[in-house]
Amino acid sequence: MPVVRNAVPGDIAAICRFGEQHVAPHYAPLIGQEAADEQVRRFWNDTQITRAVTRGLVVVAEAEGRLVGVGQRGRRVPDRDSDHVVYKLYVHPGLRGHGIGPRLINALTEHMDADKVYIEHFVQNERAGAFYEREGFKVERIEQGIVWRSRPINRP
Repeated sequence: MPVVRNAVPGDIAAICRFGEQHVAPHYAPLIGQEAADEQVRRFWNDTQITRAVTRGLVVVAEAEGRLVGVGQRGRRVPDRDSDHVVYKLYVHPGLRGHGIGPRLINALTEHMDADKVYIEHFVQNERAGAFYEREGFKVERIEQGIVWRSRPINRP
C-alpha cells in the first residue's frame, strides 16, 4: 500500500520527473500535444514545484521507494485569503483505481481551514470528471474549457 505524506525538498526532482513522464501523455489526446507540453513547462518545473513544496502545499504517494502520485493545493488568489483549490491530483496510470487519489485529496484537505474545497479540470478530461463525481465534487461552473467543482471538506 503506498504511503501518502507531505512532500519534502528531496522529492522535488522526482515530482518534476513524474510530471514530465505522466502529465503530457495524459493530456495530449485531450488538449493536443503542444498544450500538454505547455502544462508541464508551466506547472511541473523546478521553480514552481520548489515553491509549492517549500510552502507545504504538496503531498505525494510513494510505493517501494518511487513516486506514484502527486497532489497540490493552493488558493484561487495566491497569497490571499481566498478559496482553497486542489490544483494537481495525479496518480500513476498503472495504479489508478486503487484508492490513492482519495487518499491524496484527504491529505490535502486536512490542512485546509475551510468548509469547502474546489477542484478544476479540463472539460475534455471525462475520466477526471467521473472520479471527482464519485468523490462528491459537484460542478459549479465551466469557464474557458475548465470545469470548476466543489465539495464540503470531509473531517474525521
